[in-house]
Amino acid sequence: MKFYKLIIFIAFAACNSSEEFSGFETIDTDFSKGRLNHKQTITIQDLEKFHGHLCDGLVVGALAMQEAMKKLYPNQPIDRTNLRIISKPSPCLTDVAVYLTGGRYQFNTFYVDTDFEGLYILQRIDDLKTVSVSLNNGVKPAAIDSLGNLAIQQNLSPCDIDHLRKLEDDFTKNLIQSNPTKLFTVKEIPCFEWNPKTKNNYLKTDILNKNLPDCK
Repeated sequence: MKFYKLIIFIAFAACNSSEEFSGFETIDTDFSKGRLNHKQTITIQDLEKFHGHLCDGLVVGALAMQEAMKKLYPNQPIDRTNLRIISKPSPCLTDVAVYLTGGRYQFNTFYVDTDFEGLYILQRIDDLKTVSVSLNNGVKPAAIDSLGNLAIQQNLSPCDIDHLRKLEDDFTKNLIQSNPTKLFTVKEIPCFEWNPKTKNNYLKTDILNKNLPDCK
């Protein structure tokens, strides 16, 4: 398991073939009332600890964010005091969103919606530059979504759940062995208007089968 995680980290760390990348470089304030000068590196392991487990959705979110940040913060640290983000309601995607942008609902810098194209909409607050990022059609195996829907309905057996996990693990490996620029599409959105939604009753799908027995 440790070797598998190491492979994921090394593969994810490759921003592109021409430069080394060891994580998301961020900049934050240095204390509760401080100056913007505190630089940090966020890795896939950090996201995994925050979310609770490593999964394909977490890697999709991280790679999507990587591509979007190239447009908003090219060759510079990600300023987590200067971003707001809209995310699709997936637990994986939303955890990546808040961790990497610093967006929070109570500060009007994060909300969840389903009525937009793609995975995320990100906006710089200072210049209002806004981008959306989408996973390209055909990248994710259809079987994952079809079995995933059955899992959400709690209609999979313990052995079927294990099969779904293997499909997602295989998809994760394919993601990290591919060039992210070929997996995602980033589009600039001119004149985007921030219009937060207050819905908070989305289904938390990653806990529905937590008491399922082992496959026998």
